[in-house]
Amino acid sequence: MTARVASLLALAGLLAVQLPGPVRAQEKLGSQLLRPPAKKPVVSPRATTNVTVTPSPALSVKEIAARVKPSLVTVTFTGRDGSVDGTGSGFVVSPDGLIATSLHVIGEARPIKVQFADGRKFDVAEVHAWDRRSDLALIRIEAKDLPALPLGDSDTLEQGAPIVAMGNPRGLDFSVVSGVVSARREVKTGDLDADSMIQIAIPIEPGNSGGPLLDMAGRVHGILTLKSALTENLGFAMPINVLKPLIAKPNPVPIARWLTIGNLNPREWQPLMGARWTQKAGRISVEGTGKGFGGRALCLHQREVPPLPYEIAVTVKLDNESGAAGLVFASDGGDLHYGFYPTAGQLRLTRFDGPTVYSWAILKSVPSPHYRAGDWNTIKVRVEADRLLCYVNDQLAIESDDKELRAGKVGLAKFRDTKASFKNFQMAGSIPATAGNGHIEQDLVRQLEALAAPPGEKLIASLQTNTPATLAALNLRADALEKQVARLRKLAREVHRRSVEGALLRELDQPEAKVDLFHAALLLAKLDNEELDLAAYRRQLDDMARDIAAQLTVMPDADAKLRALKKYLFEDNGFHGSRSDYNNRANSYINEVLDDREGIPITLSVVFLELARRIGLDTVSGAPVPGHFMVLHRPPMGRPQLLDVYDGGNLISDREQERMRLSDDDLQPATKRSIIIRMLRNLITGARATQDHAAMLRYQELIVALAPESAGDRIGRALLRLQNDDAEGGRLDLLWLLESRPHGVDLERVEQLLRSLR
Repeated sequence: MTARVASLLALAGLLAVQLPGPVRAQEKLGSQLLRPPAKKPVVSPRATTNVTVTPSPALSVKEIAARVKPSLVTVTFTGRDGSVDGTGSGFVVSPDGLIATSLHVIGEARPIKVQFADGRKFDVAEVHAWDRRSDLALIRIEAKDLPALPLGDSDTLEQGAPIVAMGNPRGLDFSVVSGVVSARREVKTGDLDADSMIQIAIPIEPGNSGGPLLDMAGRVHGILTLKSALTENLGFAMPINVLKPLIAKPNPVPIARWLTIGNLNPREWQPLMGARWTQKAGRISVEGTGKGFGGRALCLHQREVPPLPYEIAVTVKLDNESGAAGLVFASDGGDLHYGFYPTAGQLRLTRFDGPTVYSWAILKSVPSPHYRAGDWNTIKVRVEADRLLCYVNDQLAIESDDKELRAGKVGLAKFRDTKASFKNFQMAGSIPATAGNGHIEQDLVRQLEALAAPPGEKLIASLQTNTPATLAALNLRADALEKQVARLRKLAREVHRRSVEGALLRELDQPEAKVDLFHAALLLAKLDNEELDLAAYRRQLDDMARDIAAQLTVMPDADAKLRALKKYLFEDNGFHGSRSDYNNRANSYINEVLDDREGIPITLSVVFLELARRIGLDTVSGAPVPGHFMVLHRPPMGRPQLLDVYDGGNLISDREQERMRLSDDDLQPATKRSIIIRMLRNLITGARATQDHAAMLRYQELIVALAPESAGDRIGRALLRLQNDDAEGGRLDLLWLLESRPHGVDLERVEQLLRSLR
């Protein structure tokens, strides 16, 4: 931000102003340009936990270890072949079989077992609760009268306090180590996003994760989570107070349902020959060695293959170019099939006629200048009656007249111990090229290859004749190129935003009954994830609706449909409100809500409402309750009912509704456009927490496109445009305010700002 723009913002008194909040723009915009109405009370989406800690006498490390050991467990999860894929720790928090651990310890959709120090072993019956961003989980076993550990108040744990940690490091069962609290740290890595983790001067080894961190009275204050990558004698623990909301408001899922999280949709894909195939955010990932020859594993698509000629395509990325993964076609579901895939920097077409090396034929293996090593590459095969055409990034790489196999299924394949990711799988009679203007693409590739070529000795020698001038010129040119790259990336982001905006307006400009709210919510997620596969998530929601419908009787009434929907979402599949990281933007991405079965009131409501629509439940609508979006159920007989889908779809009592002081407007059906705008405001709140002004402007641009007459949103965009060094854009918004003269805006202040910008 330039100093001039910053001074203008200070002059406006806008730097400390909140942008329009999730309910009403003017309620949270304390700007000098608006005269906001009085605020209404809102419903808090999260409850607090009050803990009273009774002073206890200090124990020795030996005494603590003796007390804790009966409550400590080893947690293991197994792979598809039955072998142990991961080991960690856990501890009993309730006598009826509830055990706390780290989420990463129990794996993703894996069978889980626990073992106590006395040798007793149990299969985990359910995942009682979990939270991905705090890396915490509660699991339950079928056992009673277990020795539960007392939970302390981690907010009272001071720097320098002595602590004890217990776990199962490197498979060595039940060890103990002591140390001190070093500090409280904010940690953000991978999915983990914690504001105040406990930093401890204790080594955390593989297997310690999930174990308890205790004070010298034997109370649990944290759960061991992370090991420092910089030094051995340093680790981190998640405060136990973060676990308490999960205990208070669990989201239990039977283990049979847990095993489906992250799995491929069986209606679309059939994994064969082992390896681990998972799906998230529209991408399919695979890892582990397959059981077929060469570590081969297949994942066949279940849709009917078109008649000849047909084409299949996928975009693939290998974790290591020595690996191999790509397309498979003409498969009999066993050892007979073709494969086309990158491997060792080349492109290979193979035919498998059986299970051994003697029945494997490499039809062709060629290098290609169009293959981008270490990056995403789109590979495509055209299957004709008398030939095979294989492409990489729209360029023909291999042509073969092999005609041995033609009938069979198509899909994906991987070999050896390759880790690979796939996206945008397609199958059709003809698949259009992806590059758009081929001449532009080829020219760019040639230029980049010229820049990437290593400089020769002759060039370097010629540049040394006047080294200072040469260095200055090279650095100047590099600076110019870096600025050009930044401009191109900014342009690409803007082109993408405009594309999403256009698609969103086309969807929401339809009559209300025709608007697909779920599709509109997916478009918001696509704004930040260009590669999001909208069609895959639409199919997933349709499949969920079919699963619910299959549980209904022949002539279900509205109440029966409502019960089935609530049971499917909250009991069978564990959809739940985000407990520890409410404002994380992932909670506003509807695809991640489906992936993680976790969200905030409005996104969980969108899933609920769209599933209701798909099963013919027309008695529910969105209720725009301030601060806590809900669902309103209007049964054919009786009074309307408010449902809190953030809290398992529980009914809001009449007394609670009176306490909330709801107006008639709060109980009117929310329009789908207003729901999308409210979701955008939540995204702004999440972006503000990380000071991501570019993202905030991205969301605000969409809000203005959807609500062009909102003065508060125009002011909000003007502010963000100035913060993003777009003084001209800010000026245009201020001019709009002067020309439109909306009620409640201090026009003199607007004119003063406009004069300053000039």
